[in-house]
Amino acid sequence: MSTKDNLMAAFAGESQANRKYLAFAKKAEAEGYKSAAKMFRAAAGAETLHAHAHLNAADGVKSTEENLKAAVSGETFEFEQMYPPYLEEAKKEGKDKAIQSFSYAMKAEEVHAKLFAEVMSNLSKDDDSVYYLCPVCGYIEKNTVPEVCPICNTKGSLFTKVE
Repeated sequence: MSTKDNLMAAFAGESQANRKYLAFAKKAEAEGYKSAAKMFRAAAGAETLHAHAHLNAADGVKSTEENLKAAVSGETFEFEQMYPPYLEEAKKEGKDKAIQSFSYAMKAEEVHAKLFAEVMSNLSKDDDSVYYLCPVCGYIEKNTVPEVCPICNTKGSLFTKVE
């Protein structure tokens, strides 16, 4: 394998460790283990630093326009090619949690691709759009909070504002 392959593998591993540690922190916090939760969050931050360093060393961060194109491509791949077979397999196996997880993600990724494409087509340094994130399924709404999430029916009042 080449150094670039190794950097991308390391990026993937560090990225997964970040997400896993944040999930572990949430569980530790819910169980009342504050110190463990803090350590998991600290390690998650360190893993993010490592992941960013590996991605940068692999020349994986380009201009904003190129990054937007990559985002549209990645999100489109996920909802068109990656998630449909995952969802079918979960249905065959009767794995209800996986069915819901894959369904939510597949639907949200399609919205993400459209929003990235919209930003790319109207790229402006003066755009002051605000985005609202559904905390359950990952759906994103631009500039307004929906009454309920169109994917998972979560109340709009629970959405997180991202500026």
